[in-house]
Amino acid sequence: MTSSPDVRFWFDPVCPFAWMTSTWVRTVQAQRDYTVEWRFISLRLLNSHIDYDAHFPPEYEVGHTAGLRMLRVLAHVRDDHGPDAVARLYPALGRRIFDVEPQEYDAGDIGPLVTAALTEAGLPEALTAHLDDDSRDAQIQTETDEALKLTGKDVGTPILHIAPPEGAAFFGPVISRLPNDEEAAQLWDHVVGLATFPGFAELKRSLREKPQLRSFGVEEGTAGAQEDWHAGSRRQKK
Repeated sequence: MTSSPDVRFWFDPVCPFAWMTSTWVRTVQAQRDYTVEWRFISLRLLNSHIDYDAHFPPEYEVGHTAGLRMLRVLAHVRDDHGPDAVARLYPALGRRIFDVEPQEYDAGDIGPLVTAALTEAGLPEALTAHLDDDSRDAQIQTETDEALKLTGKDVGTPILHIAPPEGAAFFGPVISRLPNDEEAAQLWDHVVGLATFPGFAELKRSLREKPQLRSFGVEEGTAGAQEDWHAGSRRQKK
């Protein structure tokens, strides 16, 4: 029987906060020799009932759709090449989305980005053809529902499950700055300690700094401007 991982991490590749948290988790993973299982949650499917024009800034629909398209490729990668290949491909995608100059990433033209990421991850470039293959959408929906069953519905990405199946699951932590190596372990212990305290449910604020990412124009060592991310996003309709 396959043993459970130390951490399950649900991500959408276009979510900047999932990317920040995943970078931190990979640091802790290396320090603690943890096993991490990378699972899928689609912001596009999560918001399938939402009128994007009324609720979100204009770039959100194409951005969330790009995330779903990348998850289709990632689902085929996992089916054909195993979970370790997903663990390689996600960072290769994320660097091309977030570690670039503002406006360099084009959510409407992700084919070349995905092909380059596949090559970096040692995977066949032909997998890019699955961007518009919806045959794995039901699988992605199932994993999205699985995450929400653990946390409730009023959440976003990322979602973490510590010591599954019995351990605590939660949305976040949402971080806008990356901790250094020493801070990474300290933050992990604080988050896990809080999340596993019996009866703990929520600690939240909607004010967030723009994440410390080149694509947001926020350089390392600086702090981004604060914005109100209503309901976990920059929703326009309250």
